[in-house]
Amino acid sequence: MSDVKLVELLTLDKLEEGLFRGQSWDLGFRALFGGQVLGQALAAAQLTLPEGRITHSFHSYFLLPGDANKPVVFDVENVRDGRSFSTRRVKAIQNGLNIFYMTASFQMPEKGLEHQYADMPNVPPPEDIGSDSKVFDITQDMPESMRESIGYHKPIDMRTVDFVSPENAIVQEPKRYIWMKAQELLSGNINLNQVMLAYASDYHLLSTALQPHGVSTKDKNLRMATIDHSMWFHHPFDFDDWLLYCAESPFSGGARGLVKGQFFNREGKLVASTMQEGLLRKIGE
Repeated sequence: MSDVKLVELLTLDKLEEGLFRGQSWDLGFRALFGGQVLGQALAAAQLTLPEGRITHSFHSYFLLPGDANKPVVFDVENVRDGRSFSTRRVKAIQNGLNIFYMTASFQMPEKGLEHQYADMPNVPPPEDIGSDSKVFDITQDMPESMRESIGYHKPIDMRTVDFVSPENAIVQEPKRYIWMKAQELLSGNINLNQVMLAYASDYHLLSTALQPHGVSTKDKNLRMATIDHSMWFHHPFDFDDWLLYCAESPFSGGARGLVKGQFFNREGKLVASTMQEGLLRKIGE
């Protein structure tokens, strides 16, 4: 995967009308990274739209683990094209099985009533925080598979405020602040920025729900998996500049965790929001 850029991963091959194929990255997990499927599904839907319509929201369910060593086929259903809004339903397929569903809505840009009842937290700027990737520097003691997959931190520059290594989990508030920026030049392309942010929105989100419990993502008795993921886009943004991802988990229970996220640009404008629920199961408990 080291020779492929994230923009290329999110650029799909058209097989026929409404049918697209995306390549996969093996990031060292047992299954496909959820952000890849999110980003590629949204990219597939965007390829079927009337000109000028941009994403304002999507809602998705992860049904089965995907195979990181095989491509994914995306079947896009044109549900509706209205005067201002379009709706698409996307089905992701591997080995003849539906592994993921997304319903996405798109809108012609227009003006309306505006308010923002959310303030960006007062945190250090990204220039004052070291890159998370330094914590995962490749060493000779690592297994070969891990050395090959460690590059998954490179497409997105991530800088976590008050970073705590997953090797040494401690009890914390269920909140996390991460500065994020794409490593590639996106040249103001709205669709590409949204697809790239959809990909990045799955990074470190569900694990925020582990923080009050002091449980590490590397706990061998822990089973984690995304169940559903929703996202809303509020304002245009440039993801090749820094955005602050603010994640907070209001609830966990019933072997599930709920996490909400907000993306702010450097001026404090709320540009996107996310919600995710996932499986958090401790084996033997």
